[in-house]
Amino acid sequence: MKPDAPSPDSLPEWRVAMIELFVGGAQLIGLPKSLGQIYGYLYSAVEPATMDQVIVDLGISKGSASQGLKFLRQLGAVKTQLIIGDRRDHFVAEVRSKKLMGGFIREKLTPALEDGAERVGFIRELLAQEGLMGDSVQKDQVVKLETWNKKLKMALPLIQKVLGE
Repeated sequence: MKPDAPSPDSLPEWRVAMIELFVGGAQLIGLPKSLGQIYGYLYSAVEPATMDQVIVDLGISKGSASQGLKFLRQLGAVKTQLIIGDRRDHFVAEVRSKKLMGGFIREKLTPALEDGAERVGFIRELLAQEGLMGDSVQKDQVVKLETWNKKLKMALPLIQKVLGE
């Protein structure tokens, strides 16, 4: 077991392993470890969980849990579920891949591609100011970056469709 993993006393070993799987996935795509922990916890839960349960079972701070749940809800990875007679929010993981990918693409990939396009445009301007946008290696590099960006933008809807249910 990894040192920062949930306590084996609070969760079965299979849930700890599943949470660690989602932590690795979150870190792979540049998201904080706590988001992977929270999503993995909710994904492996049999019943909806409150924020207090998330905090206790994962051993994370209230601020980290609150921010993580809010961000995961914005991504569409987590939703609230009404429990009659309980005023607290109860959370469940969204497991439909189309919904998950849509949120990730909307909240992370699209802004990153737009930022990348702006940066490449800025580089293009700098090269033009230095007279390097004629026939040069730098021009070829900029054109290649622009092409990659366009292809990725075109691929996003296809990725969503392929992963959709």
